[in-house]
Amino acid sequence: AEGRWFVGPENGLFNTLAVQAGAAEWQVIDWRPEPLSASFHGRDLFAPVAARLARGDFAWPRRRPYAGPDLSRWPADLLEIVYIDHYGNALTGWRHRPELDGRVLEVRGIRIPWAGTFCRVGEGEAFWYRNSMGLVEIAVNRGRADRVLGLAPGMAVGPAPAGNEYR
Repeated sequence: AEGRWFVGPENGLFNTLAVQAGAAEWQVIDWRPEPLSASFHGRDLFAPVAARLARGDFAWPRRRPYAGPDLSRWPADLLEIVYIDHYGNALTGWRHRPELDGRVLEVRGIRIPWAGTFCRVGEGEAFWYRNSMGLVEIAVNRGRADRVLGLAPGMAVGPAPAGNEYR
């Protein structure tokens, strides 16, 4: 995908990456080390393959083309809360894009303004920002967004209709 190799199981881990890349080539690794444990494929199978690819050995291992999973209904972004972290911040499955900066988002009918950092809003105020993983995250300065806003995984998040007021 995008000129890079990704090595791992076909468990859905690479689906979003493939959708975002637009064009991805899937391959099945036919090589198997001796011995191959029943539960440590990351160590026994994927790490040696990734190491060889990292060294530029693209002729190895034995592999064959694979059509890949049907991703026609797989979303590029998941516009909902996917996780509440230890601090009560709500991480979404929505990748940040620069054109979102300054926009107001909405969750549960609550309008949430953008602020690039915590210090740009007052104590107890909610805002959203681009987190270290490049995702849209909702937080409350010196508070817990999950409790203050009543947020939970599975709740839809999206751009608010016109208007920048916060309620």
